[in-house]
Amino acid sequence: MKKALVAYFSASGVTKRAAGELAKAADAELYEIKPQVSYTREDLNWRNPQSRSSMEMKDKSIRPALADRDADISSYDVIFLGFPIWWYVAPTIINTFLEAYDFSGKTIILFATSGGSGFGNTVKELKESCPGATLLEGKLLNGVQSAADLRKWLETLSL
Repeated sequence: MKKALVAYFSASGVTKRAAGELAKAADAELYEIKPQVSYTREDLNWRNPQSRSSMEMKDKSIRPALADRDADISSYDVIFLGFPIWWYVAPTIINTFLEAYDFSGKTIILFATSGGSGFGNTVKELKESCPGATLLEGKLLNGVQSAADLRKWLETLSL
């Protein structure tokens, strides 16, 4: 497999666990996408239309600031990009991350965790944020993933 990075955003720890499992199975480096201002429980209350996450998802132009820009994207051929599904798409901090780096010539494979929905329009909504990259819908990694199952999925990607 080509040199890979598993970059992820996790608001509650669920995606972090999935990213760690994937990084081990892919023998990849791990990078956490952190917001400059962490999300609180109240920020994540999707039932409150005034919560931070609700406001960000209503206005797709919002780009939450990143805590750092330390990812060495140029060193990798493949980037597995993970996040929780919010409102059937990726949180807008994923757009912030994609727009902060040059992904030209890179293959970006999405993975996500979700309480019930699939990727929805995620690929379409992220594509403009990473011009020159190949962006692929990957896999939902809900629940505990065995190393064998993850390696089997990785083999289907022909990396």
